[in-house]
Amino acid sequence: MRADLDPRAADRPEHMTIEPMTSADIRAVMQIEALSFSTSWPSSAFASELNDNKLAHYFVGRLPNGVIVAYGGIWVILEDSHVTTIAVHPDHRGKKLGEEMLVHLLREATDRGASWITLEARESNGIAQSLYRKYGFTTVSTRRAYYSDNGENAVVMWAGNLRGDLYRNRLATLEHELRIAIGKSGVR
Repeated sequence: MRADLDPRAADRPEHMTIEPMTSADIRAVMQIEALSFSTSWPSSAFASELNDNKLAHYFVGRLPNGVIVAYGGIWVILEDSHVTTIAVHPDHRGKKLGEEMLVHLLREATDRGASWITLEARESNGIAQSLYRKYGFTTVSTRRAYYSDNGENAVVMWAGNLRGDLYRNRLATLEHELRIAIGKSGVR
């Protein structure tokens, strides 16, 4: 039976590969950006991050057919890192692709020498905050009226000691559980 006609196909995990974002990916990223955020970054911001910001590291998640369904980015400044963005196309949410991108960004940060990582999340985005807490982030402060579209507050979340044994073991365990959940073999 064809997969698109098989009702069980919707329950099967999607597999994506994560690779560095290129300028050629910006158009697809902008489509996800527009569907994900009420205030979008302009394409020139992504181009600048890719071409001019040596501290920036951006990635896309592609399905086997080449379609980009997720993206994420970090800045790494010596031992500090900052998640600048993560988004998953609305049609592909709830399939652990955002979690997979977060794990990739955490690995990228530690591979580049970061010991700490921070991010902002909308105060109303409990799903994202729950995911971040799962990976050791704690809320450290609130930025009042941070989001220009509606004046919503941002919670500032932080995870530390990324290169310590405790965090590395936690990340390895969570990554292993994620790979089992999405049906990928092998752990980094």
